[in-house]
Amino acid sequence: MIDKLIAPCGMNCRLCISYQAIKNDLNKQGFHKKYCPGCIPRGENCTHMGDQCELLGKGSVRFCFECKDFPCKRLKTLDKRYRTKYHMSMIENLKFIQENGMQMFLDKEETMWHCNECNNIICCHNGLCMNCNLDTLRKNKKYRWNEE
Repeated sequence: MIDKLIAPCGMNCRLCISYQAIKNDLNKQGFHKKYCPGCIPRGENCTHMGDQCELLGKGSVRFCFECKDFPCKRLKTLDKRYRTKYHMSMIENLKFIQENGMQMFLDKEETMWHCNECNNIICCHNGLCMNCNLDTLRKNKKYRWNEE
């Protein structure tokens, strides 16, 4: 199920380069990317927050917004980095899910992160479609959002 790819911290794992690397088998195409099937599918609860949060570490909550300390300092720090570098907010994602439900969030994400050329999902870490823009990534392996 696609909702299993929404991590407790609000990360949409479908947008992650490590998830897209495995789905597109990028290492067979000459890349050296870490492969990850997503936080929940690999039993990690949350890669970003699970080691620092007892509730997430034990799997006591599905999403950070279920915690009385939401948003905690660690999540705020992570969110700031992702807003600044990757054009997405985990806190905004969590608030949207909390207020509108998972299906509306998934629909919004599908629209927001689709490739205009092939309708595949683009990567939040670099803004590229792993179907249409592999040459850009080959030329600059550390490519990030319109940096040449």
